[in-house]
Amino acid sequence: MELKRLDRISDYEWVLNKHDQMNVDVYIYANKKLLEEMDENVYNQVKNVASLPGVVDKVVLLPDAHSGYGFPIGCVAAFDKDDGVVSVGGVGFDINCGVRLITTNLIYQDIEKKVDTIINAFFKKIPCGVGANGKITLSKKEIKDVLEKGATWVIKEKGMGKLEELDYIEEGGCAAGADFSAVSEEALKREKNQLGTLGSGNHYLELQVVEEIFDIERARTFGLFKNQIVVTLHCGSRGLGHQIGVDYMNIFLKAASKYKISFKNKELLYVPAKSPEAKQYFAAVQCASNFAFANRQVISFLVHEVLNDVIKDVETNTMYDIGHNTLKLELHKIGNARKELFIHRKGSTRNFTGKSQVVPKPYQFTGQPVIVGGSMGTYSYVLCGKEEAMEKTFGSTIHGAGRSMSRHKAKEILTYEKLEAELAKKNVVLKSKSREGAVEEAPVAYKDIEEVIDTVVKASLSQRVARLKPLGVVKG
Repeated sequence: MELKRLDRISDYEWVLNKHDQMNVDVYIYANKKLLEEMDENVYNQVKNVASLPGVVDKVVLLPDAHSGYGFPIGCVAAFDKDDGVVSVGGVGFDINCGVRLITTNLIYQDIEKKVDTIINAFFKKIPCGVGANGKITLSKKEIKDVLEKGATWVIKEKGMGKLEELDYIEEGGCAAGADFSAVSEEALKREKNQLGTLGSGNHYLELQVVEEIFDIERARTFGLFKNQIVVTLHCGSRGLGHQIGVDYMNIFLKAASKYKISFKNKELLYVPAKSPEAKQYFAAVQCASNFAFANRQVISFLVHEVLNDVIKDVETNTMYDIGHNTLKLELHKIGNARKELFIHRKGSTRNFTGKSQVVPKPYQFTGQPVIVGGSMGTYSYVLCGKEEAMEKTFGSTIHGAGRSMSRHKAKEILTYEKLEAELAKKNVVLKSKSREGAVEEAPVAYKDIEEVIDTVVKASLSQRVARLKPLGVVKG
């Protein structure tokens, strides 16, 4: 992205002033290097987002940003509940793709010689890869319950987990406003035993050690300590969520003539926020979000079983579970007033402080945790929000490092054997369903996580709590 088109506020904050058809400015959080490395399509896409009807205050672009479908990934946009719009491209096709971090009572020395065994056991127990099916077969009534009750149903009806875990999941593990009738039969068919499966692409399960603590007080509240073994899993709503995205792209396209909307870019299909189609889409998104919460709940229970099969007497707890492809109705301060807005977070997570009423009770003093995944062989981080972010970014922050290279390019410059060898040098065990898929997600294809973290810290969006080092990775 060319810097000459932007005004510099600081070394970590820039603004693209509204011009042409833009309705609001774009605020960009990145250092000079990260900005210059963003491809031109990110610039074009974020300009298009800022030109949508009813967009409020500003559009936000985060340092992990790269081009996506319609909206860039790493983008946040807010729309007036009455005069704005909702857009499928602003959420994406893997609805409520998110991250859960599971703490244990283990230290590194407990598993030092068992990393291979644990990773192989995870790989065997937790289905992963394209179209992978799990062992849970749901009736239509049960699917309805999962889509409307989320992780709550998994715990209460399947006994997979503890009720107190719901306090450590965004939205309490059950997104409000879900309506089973908003989901098509085709989407329901694509569920087909996918509850409790990891999926493919950039989804993963990682065995990690807490290498460094930056904020002792918050780390203690989060249940983290140095040298502790934790597990992070990253996955979403699988085929069901993808089909919901496809379905509503078609619905929005058909609604265009009804609302006299002329689209220059099909990827930015939208409908008025007050329309029946928007209300139906919101209900379907919440259903997919609940499926993703339920999916991660099942997998975390399987993680507990594996660790106790291999080691015995292992305590596991959910530190937090947070989504990063979401559509939420939230109250935010705009000027001197508080307004209810549709917040589209595409590749971005909530970053709420303890002052927010939606932060779970256990974290109302510290603020909610933010789990930032690295790429295989690089660090991951636990962050928490800063008050400045509530106004700067609608209480949002990064979700990961962000791609710097296409999947095609990664396969051109790297082989699976080379990737495996590079990870072995870092003492990271890799187990992947697809050799090609693993190469596509290699560390070389991602931005430097340290630069991305440094940016959100120095821009006063988030603060570091802990750094996690990978020991082993399971990929689809």
